[in-house]
Amino acid sequence: MNSDSLWEVFINACLINNFVLAYFLGICPFLGVSAKLETASRMGVAVCVVMLVSSICAYFIHRVLQALNAPYLQLIAFIVVIASTVQLVEMFIKKASPTLFRALGIFLPLITSNCAILGVALFQTNKGYDFIQSIVYAFGAGLGFMLALILMAGVREKLALARLPDTVEGTAISLMIAGVLSLSFMGFAGLG
Repeated sequence: MNSDSLWEVFINACLINNFVLAYFLGICPFLGVSAKLETASRMGVAVCVVMLVSSICAYFIHRVLQALNAPYLQLIAFIVVIASTVQLVEMFIKKASPTLFRALGIFLPLITSNCAILGVALFQTNKGYDFIQSIVYAFGAGLGFMLALILMAGVREKLALARLPDTVEGTAISLMIAGVLSLSFMGFAGLG
């Protein structure tokens, strides 16, 4: 049982130890979907939902596997839950918003292999969070992921209007922006 307050758990997951900008987990969708603000925000919501659902499932799976004395099955079980959750979210988005489904393209199924989601499930169990703390941790991590995506997309949209030297266009400027965002989030480390 972890004694951190819910506020500490939330701030830690969202800002201090942001999965994208501090742990560098989930970089593929972070760089791939952050070209447009609208797409980035919707991808952020999808990742947040998957993180919440998989976190809730991971909490109960962890408890069951502890009771069965089979902790070696934890990683496999978490991956199955995450893949199933992503499939459900993908089917929902395809039915509810076909244009968003096409805009997200290959990055929507790649949520399955997004190591940030698996990281949330593993970190929450390793930190010994109770059920409510696990939900708050997953929600904070999801909002932190969405915040990083939206910040990156906002900067990239503004830079699309600027004239840049040929040497820094494309991937180079994206990585520079990611580095500056990561450095700026290091300032939150004093909060912990």
